[in-house]
Amino acid sequence: MRQVADFVLERLRAWGVHRVFGYPGDGINGLLGAFDRADGDPEFIQARHEETAAFMACGHAKFTGEVGCCTATSGPGAIHLLNGLYDAKLDHQPVVALVGQQKTLCLGSHYQQEIALEQLFADVSEYCQMVVHPGQARHVIDRAFKTALTTRGVATVVIPEDIQEAKAQPSPPKAHGSVFSSVGWSRPRILPDEDELRRAAGILNQGERVAMLIGQGAADAESEVVETAELLGAGVAKALLGRAVLPDDLPWVTGPIGLLGSKASDEMIQHCDTLFMIGTSFPYAEWLPDEGQARGVEIDIDGRMIGMRYPMDAHLVGDAKETLRALIPLLHRKEDRSWRRRIEKDVQEWNRICDKRAEQHFGGVINPQAVAAELSSRLPDGAIVTADSGSGTNWWARNLKLRKGMSASLSGTLATMGPAVPYAIAARLAHPDRPVIAFVGDGAFQMNGMNEMITVKRYLDRMTGRAPLIFCVLNNQDLNQVTWEQRAMGGDPKYPASQEIPDVPYAAFAELIGLGGIRCDSPKRVGSAWDKALAADRPVVLEFAVDREIAPIPPHITLEQGRKAAKAAVRDPERAGVAARGVRQKLTEYAEHLPGRTRANV
Repeated sequence: MRQVADFVLERLRAWGVHRVFGYPGDGINGLLGAFDRADGDPEFIQARHEETAAFMACGHAKFTGEVGCCTATSGPGAIHLLNGLYDAKLDHQPVVALVGQQKTLCLGSHYQQEIALEQLFADVSEYCQMVVHPGQARHVIDRAFKTALTTRGVATVVIPEDIQEAKAQPSPPKAHGSVFSSVGWSRPRILPDEDELRRAAGILNQGERVAMLIGQGAADAESEVVETAELLGAGVAKALLGRAVLPDDLPWVTGPIGLLGSKASDEMIQHCDTLFMIGTSFPYAEWLPDEGQARGVEIDIDGRMIGMRYPMDAHLVGDAKETLRALIPLLHRKEDRSWRRRIEKDVQEWNRICDKRAEQHFGGVINPQAVAAELSSRLPDGAIVTADSGSGTNWWARNLKLRKGMSASLSGTLATMGPAVPYAIAARLAHPDRPVIAFVGDGAFQMNGMNEMITVKRYLDRMTGRAPLIFCVLNNQDLNQVTWEQRAMGGDPKYPASQEIPDVPYAAFAELIGLGGIRCDSPKRVGSAWDKALAADRPVVLEFAVDREIAPIPPHITLEQGRKAAKAAVRDPERAGVAARGVRQKLTEYAEHLPGRTRANV
């Protein structure tokens, strides 16, 4: 008998899904049987935890542009999905979750593992529906995909055990109440009002110092962003989710913005008279122009978010690529290029500062900035680079320079720990011939990354290929980003009871389970360690023992941050090392402006 579960997987395949990430449980027994009968299409990919299965679905969506799909059993399995699904929701990625439920006969009886799943998933989902009749499965699956694609969000389908195992009704009876849906969706062209386009062009043409800020919403508009920036003589800063939109070797790309941003981005924003935001919802007002300093133009496909981060004078609700194409003919090329020259000078200066800081090692311990800097020049063409949340994100953002054709992502809006490794696994499965490198702190690796090395082992034949797969672990035995936040934001010293974590032999663990393992604890061998990992014939855990006292110095320090950091330093157990390193690191910035020093010898 063809069951509803078989029909559901057939419908997923019709929607282009060939891989579903999940973990088994009796609440999805019907689906598991259907996966077996599906002969690998769609394929069930077994993660070590439902949370990482959801991260993998999100990563698949990020690196393919397709709908990611995950599945979990009822009760605890469903609950575990939530963090990964919120990552997809907040980063606007289309993901469909298939969740099991107890049999309809017992619902409402406080049965074992019975959870009110529609309530549980209500906030994370743009669409959440339980299938209670076999004939309902068709339109519920179809609407889930249409909703995920249209809203760029999460859709959740709950299927009780008995419905999964019931006889399929791919075509319900033609009767009152029946619904006949179809597979199919097309991306719309969304353009703003023509009067608003002209208003935006007028503002941008009048601006003398235009700063552009782009996010992942500009991902398909690289050539249009470049042409716009050239016409306006603007510099372009990138929110972290927009890292891969433009390559970092363009001389007027100022790099990241914000607390872990570049000095070049900060200088541009502080002195601009016009702000042009494209496809980003960068939230931190302290890193944007003061209200009234700059006129604003924004492009966002979501009208609910237009003008929500800075007061805008022109609100262009539309797709970035299509809107820029309509806007470009209305723009005038700026003849005065002094603003552009200033930006390019600041970018060059910032790159020298980053290089100098990365070269500073203290007490023979590896500077974590050097790990990213040494990788930067070695990044293979077409690399996919993922990052986790932590102090390592600073170095990934600042010291790693992406070239054209590379991809990169992290948990941008939720900023959760844990996605770098599952993102990388999903990326390797989707792109077996592209190099994939995950940049992970030891805290995140302990949280779930080590477990997912077992997933890498499980699919070792799929993970090993012509391109490297590297999990770079920064081992500093400290939950370092929070430690620095305690100091600068809370005015408190490091609290070892919450911040210090065990020293684990990560590379040795990888070797123990049959993967490659490389450990580096010498500043002189950082580059050669990367060379060895990039040449390995199997997935590698590349462990660097790094200095935890290197501060992620922000582009500018507020008086309040300075006051709190000084207060924290009085009682901080690492105050001597932090102070010495901080002074040396900050001096690299001042050295750029010493009188009598040329750019070449700074």
